[in-house]
Amino acid sequence: MHLLYPLIVSAGLFSIGVYGLLARRNVVLVLMSVELMLAAVSLNLVAFDVWLADVLRSGQVLTLMVIAIAAAEVGLGLAIILQLFRQRATSAIDDLDTLREPR
Repeated sequence: MHLLYPLIVSAGLFSIGVYGLLARRNVVLVLMSVELMLAAVSLNLVAFDVWLADVLRSGQVLTLMVIAIAAAEVGLGLAIILQLFRQRATSAIDDLDTLREPR
């Protein structure tokens, strides 16, 4: 298997994720961008695991851990976003610059 193809796809996914993280103003879209970046990392882990022919399959095990952490991050992130939206009635990042409750 050629290593170049998964690395190009992974670099594209990671670049799209970084662009979404820096350019978006909606908290949900920023969370989706972080998920794209984690998917790129997972693709790299599996590609290098196959390329190195690891007997222990360390890359695939780490990918499963990344997927579990990403699922927990989405659950907690969405719960925090929903609570912020209930309190502030906005999901724009610029409006969420302080931690104190609005008056």
